[in-house]
Amino acid sequence: MSAKPRLHINLLPGFFTASQLQKSWARLDNLAEVSRSEVHTAEDIDPFLKNLDAILMWAWPKPTPAQLDRLGNRYKFSAHLDLAQSHAKSLIERGITVSTSRSGFSPAVAEMALTLILASLRRTSTYHADMWKATETDAHWLKRFPEDIDPRERQLTGRRVGIIGFGRVGQRLGELLKPFQCQVSIVDPFLPDAVAEKAGVRKVSLETLASDCEIIVLSAASNSGTQHLINQSIISRLQPDAVFVNVARAALVDTEALVNRLRRGDLFAAIDVFDKEPLAKDSVLRSLPNAYLTPHRAGGIMESVQRNIDWLIDDYEAFLKGQPLKYRVSEAMIPSLDA
Repeated sequence: MSAKPRLHINLLPGFFTASQLQKSWARLDNLAEVSRSEVHTAEDIDPFLKNLDAILMWAWPKPTPAQLDRLGNRYKFSAHLDLAQSHAKSLIERGITVSTSRSGFSPAVAEMALTLILASLRRTSTYHADMWKATETDAHWLKRFPEDIDPRERQLTGRRVGIIGFGRVGQRLGELLKPFQCQVSIVDPFLPDAVAEKAGVRKVSLETLASDCEIIVLSAASNSGTQHLINQSIISRLQPDAVFVNVARAALVDTEALVNRLRRGDLFAAIDVFDKEPLAKDSVLRSLPNAYLTPHRAGGIMESVQRNIDWLIDDYEAFLKGQPLKYRVSEAMIPSLDA
């Protein structure tokens, strides 16, 4: 009887202790001889790389070229919840099969984007906070209805929505918006026209989207081509009282320019990602009443985690059996990954 292949898992400690993942880990134990670590640097993972056949990790640590070359031809499969472009390229160049389950987060991220849109339009977080503290005013209770209705509080149905980045998250959000009969415009230079047509969305320039849409959702990948994609010029084009939602990466936005626009009071932003995380206690964003902040929670629910792990195990099992992989990363897909 041949020995099991050797697979190493490097993840945060909570992955190993979460009760919801125990069946997944048991399934993996049946496929391979599994070892585990919880390290963050290439130097620290080096002792665990000896004699392995495969690895499962998030996006870190990235083994150096020298480390990969030392592994020789035995290391054949690399599974990632997410990974950077340079990491994927380094692995694929050495003939290593790469899988990523990063799109397993997409359903939850899309639902969070919809949640933030609705919360922003209807001011639910403000109402909740004020009533929690018993600080609501007569205007909250609309004592002079309908005169004292805030016109910035609006329904989503029929609004013009712009989605920047129409990948898995953007396309799922587009599906979720259909019952609201929104007019959806998108910015995605890599998206085939046929996909946009099938989804019933309109491809436009970033400048047109910023000027025309009442709600703008950022869901693009973060790489050299999207650094500060939402800059001062784009932010200045946003309509008065527009809603801007970021469930992508902070690096796509010029935060200083966004803060300056928020200070004017004619924009509402729902932000889930920040230049530095956790967000500094004294961040100016915390003091802006028109900034709705969440602590990088868009994709991080247990269903997402279970889906990501199970997809990677599915691909690993398919790899061992010589079957096609559902989540394999090809060289052509590298530009779609974060930098």
